[in-house]
Amino acid sequence: MSDMKRTDKNREMCCKGLPGRQDKFILLIFYLHLYKNIAEGIHPDCAIVSQHLRAREVCSQTQRNEAQNHTEQSGCKTEWDGIGCWLRAEVGHVVNISCSEVFQHFSSNQGHVYRNCTEDGWSEMYPNFEETCALSDDSEPETETSYLSTFRQVYTVGYATSLISLITAIVVFTAFRKFRCTRNYIHVNLFSSFVLRASAVFIKDTVLFADETLDHCSVSTAACKSAVAFFQFSILANYFWLLVEGMYLQTLLALTFVSQRKYFWWYILIGWGLPSTVLILWVLTRYFYDNSGCWDDTENVAIWWIIKGPITASLLVNIVIFINVIRILVQKLKSSAMAGNNDTGHFM
Repeated sequence: MSDMKRTDKNREMCCKGLPGRQDKFILLIFYLHLYKNIAEGIHPDCAIVSQHLRAREVCSQTQRNEAQNHTEQSGCKTEWDGIGCWLRAEVGHVVNISCSEVFQHFSSNQGHVYRNCTEDGWSEMYPNFEETCALSDDSEPETETSYLSTFRQVYTVGYATSLISLITAIVVFTAFRKFRCTRNYIHVNLFSSFVLRASAVFIKDTVLFADETLDHCSVSTAACKSAVAFFQFSILANYFWLLVEGMYLQTLLALTFVSQRKYFWWYILIGWGLPSTVLILWVLTRYFYDNSGCWDDTENVAIWWIIKGPITASLLVNIVIFINVIRILVQKLKSSAMAGNNDTGHFM
């Protein structure tokens, strides 16, 4: 029995190696990776449609506000022409809309389309959108489709590569006994959360784009909602396991002679339990208060903060932990330097 305990202790000492340096490096790499990816589940081409619908809704809201104002208003009222919103103007004024504002995803043209406000109302547009914004080319829809297809292929290859690398790392950490320690168990769980994230992307795309004849931007089925919910869970798990990495690193530096194994189940609870709790709350809120679309939009800010709030909090806590880790490392370096000077003085 004593030999088994000694073996476990030696394994822990072997895994600790250089305390702090390797863990801090891994933590920094994963934060840089996550920083480039927002936890939104909406597809790029659906984002274009969503933005257009949002602009129309804002214009409609402006029209309703004007209608509720009982005072007489001269000039031209706000009008939605199916492409852009022409805000209220006085007679004799000229209003313009920028091509980059309306077609920002398809045209870099900086031209403008104009309308005059006359006593008879809005005049015709001059010049028209097709001429000014260079949208008259018949190959434009094909170019848009090609762009979205290429974008989809690129991130699919990226996620597939990441998935293969992470699975390989998990196999290595679990297959060799010398790698089995608390720190590497935490790394395995972090890698697993990224595996879930890559898998969630593939599942979401499979569910949304299984039938090309359907308008995937307006679909609202239990399957697509489940896929988006699974995607959000993987995002939450990413951030909370990064938080666990930070907590473990600080504990490793601050409590050098304390066994980390007794904290492991608390790490499991934080890494998987808290994301599950947040996700259940988000799913119930979406179901009862905003059960529309595929749950991949972020228009309802209050509901979106159910996901975004815990992620932001975990980031802030990890920043505090990172600062504290740097402080502890500086103190240890100072202590080591003072001890070295004292030993030199005694030797002299």
